[in-house]
Formats: sequence, C-alpha cells, structure tokens
Amino acid sequence: MEKRKVILTCAITGSARLNPKYPRELCFPITPEQISQSSIDAAKAGASIVHVHVRDPKTGLPTRDSRLFEEVVNRIRQSGQDVVINVTCGGGAFFLPDPENEGRGLPESDVASVEDRVRHIRDCLPDICSLDVTTANQVAGEVEHVYLNTTRTLRAMARVFRDLGVKPELETFQAGDVMFANQLVAEGLVEGLPLYQFVLGVKWGAPATVATTLYMRSLLPSDAIWTAMGVSRMQMPTAATSVLLGGNVRVGLEDNLYLDRGVFATNPQLVERAVTIIRNLGEEVASPDEARQMLHLRKT
Repeated sequence: MEKRKVILTCAITGSARLNPKYPRELCFPITPEQISQSSIDAAKAGASIVHVHVRDPKTGLPTRDSRLFEEVVNRIRQSGQDVVINVTCGGGAFFLPDPENEGRGLPESDVASVEDRVRHIRDCLPDICSLDVTTANQVAGEVEHVYLNTTRTLRAMARVFRDLGVKPELETFQAGDVMFANQLVAEGLVEGLPLYQFVLGVKWGAPATVATTLYMRSLLPSDAIWTAMGVSRMQMPTAATSVLLGGNVRVGLEDNLYLDRGVFATNPQLVERAVTIIRNLGEEVASPDEARQMLHLRKT
C-alpha cells in the first residue's frame, strides 16, 4: 500500500515576545539572515513549507516592514534550497481597548488598512500566505487583546490574494471560523483546492483535542486540504492526531519553544521530530515539489 504524503510546515519565528530564557547559543531567529538561515535549515531537515514572520533586527519585536519580508524571501530563494514559502499576513489586527473606554484603542494597538496588511504580499509574491479567519479575545504574554479581522476585511484580503495568484492558508481558531472560511470559498474569493489550518490550544480558542479536530474537520468542504496544529506542549501530540486523521503537520518555534520539558529546541530539531512521528505512523513527508503538486501551486 502506497504511503500517504504529509505536508510538513515549519513556522520559523512568529510574533510573540521573546523568551529571555531561550539560550543565546541556540540563536532564536530575529534578523533576516537568521530567519532565512533557520528556514533553510528547517527545509534541509525535512520541512516541505516554511512559514515566515519578520522581526525588528534591533528590538526583536514583530513588524510588518515589507523590506524585511523581501530580504528574507529573497535570501531563501537565492540559497538554492528548495522549499515552499508561506508568508504571514496576520499583522495589523491587534486591538488593545482602552479600559476606560473600550470603543477606543490604546496607542499600542495596531489595526491597519487592508492595503497596509497585504503590501508585503504584493512585494514578495510568496507561494502561500496566511489569512486568519477569526476575530477573538486572545492573550499575548500577560496582555489581553482583541485579534480583529472583520468579515469585510477578510473578504477584501482574500480578493487581493486571489488576484495575485497567492494561495491563502485559511487559519481557523474555532468552528465559526471554519464556517466563514467556507463562505469565502463559496463566494469564489478562494479558488482551487482550499487550504485550511486549525490553530488549536490558543487561550480562549478551540482546545487541542482529538474531539475538536474531528469536529472542525467535519465542517470542511470535501476537497479541502487541512492541518491541525497545537501550541506549546500540544505541538507534537496534535501533529500525530492530524496525521492519523488524514491531515498535515505544522511545527516550529512560532508555536512551541521546547523539545522536551525544560529543553529548548531549534527549528530543525522540531522538524526532525515531526518527520519521525509521520514516518512512525506509516506515512511519508512530502517534498516541496510534491507539496506544490498537492496544493496546485505554481513552480517559482
């Protein structure tokens, strides 16, 4: 019996605040050079896709600077290492209500226009970009905020990606998000095979359980390609669940910093562990070219 090909994504750096305990010698990816090199190393370890955020090289804080995205993407492309590039489009949706008047955002809020949020996608033209189909209460460290993506904004962003020929990865944090993502597909704003990702274990979102994965999978269109991913200690258990239920896998430092309890990880180590899980469950990791074929992506 032929083994199923499983697409393995590595999310390289994310947008969370840096953990001061992360060992300097392991070099958490911050600069464009570090992020691109970690992406290349993850691909060498077996990742089919790398999911890219960028950070301010001086402060380590997340940024939407299109020039930094371009530098990272160009470095990966020019390296000669084959990998599918997935660029985040989740920035510009951070609303921090003023406790004295919740109709007003605090200065730390970052709620941007559609054009500001997609500028780096126009400039980089990656294979895939994320589209976070959710509005939700979330917690970043100790900061409670609203992750704000209105249906109006999501439709407008999906239209841009469709016109650019960049496949959106529909990031869903709960069942209602899947339903609206289905609506985007039904309206023709997402063309071709739809690509979904269940983001599980985020505080106040859907829990990282088998039952959740089964239910969210049951809501998908019949031709959907999907991944269930878990954060923190649920990263590898959710990877195994996703493989067993016919989905794909995402690991990486964006979602989890640890290889074992108290043992910090690197992206290649997390990819290697995911490769072992996939193979131990009787399947095989898709090469970048196989992932392109499965997702109907253009060859870049």
